[in-house]
Amino acid sequence: MSFINLNEITEREIVPGFKGKFIHSENVTVVHWSITAGSQLSEHNHPHEQVTNVLAGELELTVEGVTRRLKSGEVAVVPSDVKHHGIAITDCYILDVFYPVREDYRVELKE
Repeated sequence: MSFINLNEITEREIVPGFKGKFIHSENVTVVHWSITAGSQLSEHNHPHEQVTNVLAGELELTVEGVTRRLKSGEVAVVPSDVKHHGIAITDCYILDVFYPVREDYRVELKE
């Protein structure tokens, strides 16, 4: 069992305007995103299932050609290998959960 303090995790900017704090368990990756208004995530897909929770702000998300404006309290489920993209309409705080673990989001800790 682990207890994690988000204030002790260094944010990493994966694409311009998308800064995340990454937590990895044995089976999932959880990302707390701070996204700057106007920032865009280009169309992509990955083998991971993704559950996107909008905690604050407004995010326009397109999944398989269907576009929705998600606000605080709304969730999108993106199946494995489905194309999706988005833009932050306002500054946003998003919680993403990926299954299985996003190995591409892991960072080697240097001691």
